[in-house]
Amino acid sequence: MVFIQNYLLKSLKQPIRNYLRSRFLDSLRVTVKGGHGGNGFPKYGGAGGQGGAVYFVAKEGKSLRDVVTMFPAKRVVAGNGEESSKVRILGRRGLDQKVEVPVGIRVLDANGLIAELDEEGKTCLAAGGGSGGCSGNSFLGKKGHHRTLTLDLKLIADIGLVGFPNAGKSTLVKAVSRASPKIASYPFTTIRPQIATIEYDDYRQITIADLPGLIEGAHANFGMGHKFLKHVERTRLLLIIVDVFGFQLSQKHQKRNCLETIYALNKELELYDKTLLDKPCALIINKMDKEGAIEEICKYEQYFHSLKDGLKLCPPELIPEKLLTIDSVIPISAKNMKEIEKVKQEVRTILDVKAEEELLEQSSNQETNLRLKLDERGPRVV
Repeated sequence: MVFIQNYLLKSLKQPIRNYLRSRFLDSLRVTVKGGHGGNGFPKYGGAGGQGGAVYFVAKEGKSLRDVVTMFPAKRVVAGNGEESSKVRILGRRGLDQKVEVPVGIRVLDANGLIAELDEEGKTCLAAGGGSGGCSGNSFLGKKGHHRTLTLDLKLIADIGLVGFPNAGKSTLVKAVSRASPKIASYPFTTIRPQIATIEYDDYRQITIADLPGLIEGAHANFGMGHKFLKHVERTRLLLIIVDVFGFQLSQKHQKRNCLETIYALNKELELYDKTLLDKPCALIINKMDKEGAIEEICKYEQYFHSLKDGLKLCPPELIPEKLLTIDSVIPISAKNMKEIEKVKQEVRTILDVKAEEELLEQSSNQETNLRLKLDERGPRVV
């Protein structure tokens, strides 16, 4: 009877729909364990082999989902060291376990940051192996290091899109690249970050991160909160996108006009990390194809390049201590391809100018250091 009941209930279970499964992982907890050292051989003074170690290696094209596929139990264990014997006095070292992780990973434990793997090929020792048995430890092999670590991914992209929900971020990404993000007329259609590539006729490529929409209070982890803001840290250019008619999350929330929306985004970035405001920034005023958009933008466009002048129109709760420096203001309709081409050229120009400035700064620093090294230093007069 129980068997029949279980069979009937099993037939009623609906399979989980694929689109509800989260395919993007930006945080993963794994347990790592170094190998146990091999025991020594007291009779002949033999030493056991060192236990294997666990390493994390940054590699392009990998994802945290690949790590889960390789280690479904989220547990990585290195090989044990070989025990000493009369056949082999010195035991072999245990097999190391190298785990390939995506570039941009931060390795954290209970005490904080251990390593930052932000370049291809960077390596981090996650768990060391135990020492082999020898005369110094009574010929008994030691246990390997055992701990639980968090792999926290911060996307690395040239451009990071910053905006409130339904501002047109995904529509813009689809227009400038070959990506196909979900687009709908309701907020929070983007719930997982993704990176798209802008391609130019001369084969230049610029990466752009389509990120979930912010809401007021994101710095305190409301909404997508830190899951969004952490991905902005490793972008080279902030692309602020706002609706020309402003934004209102719901009837319970206050309506913000276009200018107030910019200050609100500025405030959230400042409260999360002030250094984000030092990044170059371009402002996109979207949905200019709608009726009344011209009249709306004329009210505030004089303040876009100089946000300091518009503080008199800003509500007190939105006034930031530090303001964004906007390098370019681009009014567009994300559905108009001619205007999209203007966006592509503008962001490329800003990135190229900033790259030249960085190269000049680096070369001047190198020249100064060389001069200091080559300066002739005479004897000191005592």
